[in-house]
Amino acid sequence: MKSDITILPSASRTATTTSTDIIAGVGAHIVLDMTAVSGTPSITYTVQGKDKVSGKYYNILTSAAITTVSTNIIQVYPGIPETANVSESSILPGTWRVIVTHSTADAVTYSVGASTV
Repeated sequence: MKSDITILPSASRTATTTSTDIIAGVGAHIVLDMTAVSGTPSITYTVQGKDKVSGKYYNILTSAAITTVSTNIIQVYPGIPETANVSESSILPGTWRVIVTHSTADAVTYSVGASTV
């Protein structure tokens, strides 16, 4: 079953932001839409899985650096072709999250959404 979700609503942010835990799907098409920048920002976004036993998070896929107003897509799904910083042939674990990492304190307005299956 396909589901469209809001991971982080559109807002201006200046520091690394972590979503709440997400429990949805075995694969996802995750979109970061950067709509405004101030200064010379650089951000990346990472999909992390959560180990149920230890409670620790681990990286599944990290985007390339994003520095301009743009729409950026990363995908996690079993069997898709793998491309560095773009797609990962893997399943999403039962619990996962997204972290947007800021390398500067410049203001960036963005949202993160996903379509999961």
